[in-house]
Amino acid sequence: MGPGAAVADIRNAVRSSLADLEPGHVVLAACSGGADSLSLAAALAFAGPKLGLRCGGVTVDHGLQEGSAERAAEVAATLKRLGLDPVYSVAIMVTDDGRGGPEAAARVARYRALEEVAGRAVVLGPVEEMAGRGAGQRAVAQEQAEAVILLGHTLDDQAETVLLGLARGAGARSLAGMPERRGIYRRPLLNVRRAQTSAACAELRLDPWQDPHNADSRYARARVRNHALPALEAALGPGVAEALARTARQLRADADCLDDLAFAESERLRGSASDPAGLDVRYLSELPEAIRTRILHAAAVMAGAPPGALTARHVRQAGELVTCWHGQRWADLPGGVRVRRRDGKLWFTNEESSGRE
Repeated sequence: MGPGAAVADIRNAVRSSLADLEPGHVVLAACSGGADSLSLAAALAFAGPKLGLRCGGVTVDHGLQEGSAERAAEVAATLKRLGLDPVYSVAIMVTDDGRGGPEAAARVARYRALEEVAGRAVVLGPVEEMAGRGAGQRAVAQEQAEAVILLGHTLDDQAETVLLGLARGAGARSLAGMPERRGIYRRPLLNVRRAQTSAACAELRLDPWQDPHNADSRYARARVRNHALPALEAALGPGVAEALARTARQLRADADCLDDLAFAESERLRGSASDPAGLDVRYLSELPEAIRTRILHAAAVMAGAPPGALTARHVRQAGELVTCWHGQRWADLPGGVRVRRRDGKLWFTNEESSGRE
C-alpha cells in the first residue's frame, strides 16, 4: 500500500523542487524538529537518493530555551535515523542589537550558520565520494558541487509573512512573501498546508517538537498565527491563507520586474556620478516613484539599515529629500543610517560607525 495523501504531497513537492539538480549535488534539510521541517527531512530522505543526490540535514541550536542543546542532539539523531548523511548540529549565539527585534536577530544568526554549514557540506560531500580519483578530478568536483538547503516554510507561513508585511507597511516586496528559491535556499512546501505536515509526521510515526515560541504572544508571528489569521477566517470564511499565498505569487513577478528596472537605473545613476556614494537628486526626481523608492531602499540597506526594520515610512522620509525638499538637512533611518541632501545629491552614511555629529 502506498503512502497517504499528506506524505505523497510532500514527497512530490520535494521531488519537483530538486528535479533540476544533477546527481551528486549536496542537499541539506534544515530541521528544527517541528512538524514542517521534520516532514520535509523525511521526504528528502525518501526522494533525494532516487534522484542521485547526496542528502543530509542540519539543525541549529539557538540557545534561547532551556534544554535546547539536548533537543538539537535529539533532532540530529532523528535525521540520522531517517537515513540522511551528513547530519550537522550547530550551536549559535543570538545577539539582539535592538535593530530588528529578537526574531530578526535569531533569523540572521540562523541563516549565517546554515550558509557556513552549506560550505562545509560541499567539501565533505561529493569530494569524499571521489576519494579513489585523482587530485585534479576531486578539485573539479568540489568546484562544481552546489550545496542546496531546503527550508520547511509552508503555505501558512507564507500567509503569515504577507500579513506581517502588510501590517508593517513594507511595500510590495514584503507582500510578495518568501520566494520558492533564492541563492542556495529552496522552499518546496509553499503550496503545502501546515495541517498536511502534521498528518505526514503522524503517518510516519515521527514525533515533532512543539516550539513554545509559536504560542508566545510576545512574538508578532505568533500573534498573527494564533489570533489574526483565525479572526480573518472567522470573519471572511475559509480560504484566507490560500488567498494571501496566491497574492504573494502574483506580486512576486511584478516586484522582481520592478527590482530589475531599479537596479539598472541605480547602475546608470552611480555610473554618471563623480562620487558613486552620492545619488543625483535631479536624476532621482525624474524616475517613477516605484523605481525611485527601490533605489533609496537599496541604498539604505547598503549603508547598514536592517532590511527587517526599514519600512515604507523610512523610505518615504528619504524620498522627501528629493520630492518635497524645503531645506531639511537629513532623515534618520534604522541601524544608525542617516541620509543627507547636500550639493544636489543624497548621501547615505552610518552614524553608528562614524560617530554622531
